[in-house]
Amino acid sequence: MTAAIVLKKLMEKYKIAGTIKLLPGVAEELVAAKAFFVRAGLFKDVDIVLGCHVDSDFATNYGQAANNSGLVSVQYFFHGKAAHAAGAPWSGRSALDAVELMDTAWNFRREHLRLQQRSHYVIIDGGDQPNVVPSEAAVWYYFRELDYPRIKELYELGNKMAQAATMMTDTTVTQRVVGSAWPCHFNKPIAEVQQKNIEMVGMPEWSEADQTLAKALQNEIGAKVEGMKTKVKELEVPKDPTGGGSDDVGDISWNLPMVYLRFPANIPNLPGHAWPNAIAMATPIAHKGSTAGAKVQAMTALDYLLSPDLIKQAWAYFKDVQTKDVKYTPLINPTDQPAIELNKEKMEKFRPELKKYYYDSAKYKTYLEQLGIQYPTVRK
Repeated sequence: MTAAIVLKKLMEKYKIAGTIKLLPGVAEELVAAKAFFVRAGLFKDVDIVLGCHVDSDFATNYGQAANNSGLVSVQYFFHGKAAHAAGAPWSGRSALDAVELMDTAWNFRREHLRLQQRSHYVIIDGGDQPNVVPSEAAVWYYFRELDYPRIKELYELGNKMAQAATMMTDTTVTQRVVGSAWPCHFNKPIAEVQQKNIEMVGMPEWSEADQTLAKALQNEIGAKVEGMKTKVKELEVPKDPTGGGSDDVGDISWNLPMVYLRFPANIPNLPGHAWPNAIAMATPIAHKGSTAGAKVQAMTALDYLLSPDLIKQAWAYFKDVQTKDVKYTPLINPTDQPAIELNKEKMEKFRPELKKYYYDSAKYKTYLEQLGIQYPTVRK
């Protein structure tokens, strides 16, 4: 957002031709938006995409990262027949039995899957109460692999196990693709331009208070205690991917040239998707790191606005290297729709509570001041 605002002002002041599009990372952790963005044609007239993500490093990369996988996110809904679980269980057909049998089958099959695959599930509906045979039950799977054919293979295997579970329980199943993510492949020429800007901006200067908080948190959770990083990361040659997390920007990266800036707004050595990762967000660490990242994004965008040849180089890599032998095929079906209702109940419950903590910049210089927290506050 900061980079886009700065760029807009520069373009107006110096009469620089071009168009900026700012698209939000909606439902990123659900990997439930970008494939739909692509399908809707939001990138058809775009030259390059500069994505970004919070990190503890200050870095960019090209190709597929070693710890990156693609995925398809699928919900399976099993349908049975309700009955009194004690009085007439033989009259019922348990949808929950089908869920549990599918999950058991998948866990037995893990032994015979590639080491690079990642698959996980949560039961999102297990029935209402124990004395009723569940007529409805559901399970949500993420199937992750390193490339499109293998992701499809895992997905089809999951479908087969779901059908097998219905045969064992005399139930039926329907499914829904919630989202998907192709493995990310980022553009080498853009990454090289962006890396120069990262090195020009440099890592933020962390204060003694920043380092105290970082080391205290690392110590608190039993992580390696080394504080904040002080050097930017070099642009590395891609290593063979072994599998890991996913991001639906991968679908964008296979439709036009793209890079993904990692900006240093968090503390190193944290577990991810857990409370320690949220601590830095209200501190000067996040502000300094986000500001540094915004500078790099603005500088990189300006490079491409002023140098059309750079755009040609990015597209040459995209056409002649990245997509020479691999072509994009969506993992979502033409009839799949964005799951905009997900988490609706949670948001309705927590949004009024969150409003109490909205930052009031007119009254307070910092958010920590508004919260009444001395920085840094650490365990003695």
